[in-house]
Amino acid sequence: MVEASAFHAQLEGIGVGFFTGVPDSLLKQFCAYLKDNVPDERNIIAANEGCAVGLAAGYHLATGRVPLVYMQNSGMGNATNPLLSLADEDVYRIPMVLLIGWRGEPGVHDEPQHVKQGKVTCTLLETMGIPYSVISGDEEGCAVAVEACGRHLANEGSPYAIVVRKGAFADYAPKNKASEEAYPMSREEAISIISEELPDALFVSTTGMASRELYEIRDARGEPHDRDFLTVGSMGHSSQIALGMALSLPGRRIVCIDGDGAVIMHMGGMATIATQAPANLIHIMINNGVHDSVGGQPTVSREIDVHSIAEAMGYRSVTTVSTPEGLRGALKARDGPAFVQVMVHRGARKDLGRPKSTPAENKAALMGNIGI
Repeated sequence: MVEASAFHAQLEGIGVGFFTGVPDSLLKQFCAYLKDNVPDERNIIAANEGCAVGLAAGYHLATGRVPLVYMQNSGMGNATNPLLSLADEDVYRIPMVLLIGWRGEPGVHDEPQHVKQGKVTCTLLETMGIPYSVISGDEEGCAVAVEACGRHLANEGSPYAIVVRKGAFADYAPKNKASEEAYPMSREEAISIISEELPDALFVSTTGMASRELYEIRDARGEPHDRDFLTVGSMGHSSQIALGMALSLPGRRIVCIDGDGAVIMHMGGMATIATQAPANLIHIMINNGVHDSVGGQPTVSREIDVHSIAEAMGYRSVTTVSTPEGLRGALKARDGPAFVQVMVHRGARKDLGRPKSTPAENKAALMGNIGI
């Protein structure tokens, strides 16, 4: 296994002085080490991976030093535009290290949303002309990869990727654990209330724990899954899926169960919802203040006023709640599009399962409910 401290020291040895990105479960040990040992102004969790590439470019322009951008391979799509139109050697030639968690690596079991991305991760890098090394738990191999990265940065001055296999990093115990929160509800409790209070609605749930919890809640009640679209990938896009459904099915109530990290990742979607103004859409952001599915790294959702942002965007009804009673009251709103921010404490059940149906089966069941 690769120790996060040793890897960080190796990166410093090739000139890396700034870290930014979107956390990934395969990188959580390294991200936890950064949180404990790198000042916040030099380790910034970005809204999305493209923003992280922009931050990295700005750091290099201002200092001449090398930044590192960390991401799950699913985030390569967000990063592709600035990597090719900004950092590429044919444009500004900006050196940076891309640290990419390889979800869905061929031959390694993973969730269905990662399978295609895993197959094409290295091909995408080759197509973009970004050289790369792959690391596993081999410390010597990791050192060789960092050395190769350093040579490329020194000689070519353009991006270089280090692709991280599952289980590469050794366990790391965070020194600064998050304090306990006063919010009484968990995300799962909030989703249970939402699905109970809106029995006739169609649901679109965001990627990660939220979709898994909605699926298990239906199972526990003996309810079918044909009213739920589980957005198992595509972080940040659930609200637009819900918008497309709401505009096309004006006679059905559509509910988007979103997350704070997902909302922040593509916040511009809120403007489209508000200006299209579907009266049948409820956009619910469950705010636990962290990227719960990939290690619990903080988002900035507790540092900004999302309630006022939604009002300024033009949602017709905006509510923030933190209790079961408040949530039930907010769900009675019929003046859409409505935005409901639900404050919950972080964390999930240790025994939380995963959907038993495939994405294709999920899609077919939902469309069958609609009558297609």
